[in-house]
Amino acid sequence: MSKQPLRIDIVSDVVCPWCIIGYKRLEQALASLGEEVEAEIHWHPFELNRQMPEGGENLRTHLAEKYGTTLEGSIKARANLTQMGAELGFRFDYFDEMRMYNTFKAHQLLHFARLQGKESELKLRLFSAFFGERKAVDETEVLVAEGVSVGLDEAQCREVLTSGRYADAVREEQDRWIQAGVRAVPTFVFNGEQGVSGAYDSEALVELIRSL
Repeated sequence: MSKQPLRIDIVSDVVCPWCIIGYKRLEQALASLGEEVEAEIHWHPFELNRQMPEGGENLRTHLAEKYGTTLEGSIKARANLTQMGAELGFRFDYFDEMRMYNTFKAHQLLHFARLQGKESELKLRLFSAFFGERKAVDETEVLVAEGVSVGLDEAQCREVLTSGRYADAVREEQDRWIQAGVRAVPTFVFNGEQGVSGAYDSEALVELIRSL
């Protein structure tokens, strides 16, 4: 039986814990499907915090102001996410002074990585850098180092980030998805038709993909 081609568009942000959980569950689903599909994944930008200033904001303060999250709720959520991540092979390292960042620069570097065939590698690297390695993913030098770690050219990464060469392209792509109705991430779109938002469990994703 020949594999069926499957295009998967993922709209996400690298500071969104549910985005990496959703992706890891998608990986499980695709592994379960085995020889049934030939998946081709395309990442797309979404900023959770467009107005966040450089340097970010304490994560707990940010969540309390944006969503009304209490300290007790934050502690419980972090414990749940850490456990879910561990079960999926991803490490969350939450700490008291953890900060939330704007990711516009990160998305510009990801756009460049896409052109070099390295977008998935850099996307996953940035998830780990932010959630597992306590790195400030709004800092140019941090982003350059992560780009180099996946095989991108250091000078080109720095030029992309300092010149803003892809800033307009990223904004336009973000706005297209918003205009298409994306209001929450992760959002997965299968074969350009069936879209779902949220970190669905792997069994539900298998069922959905088989129904296409």
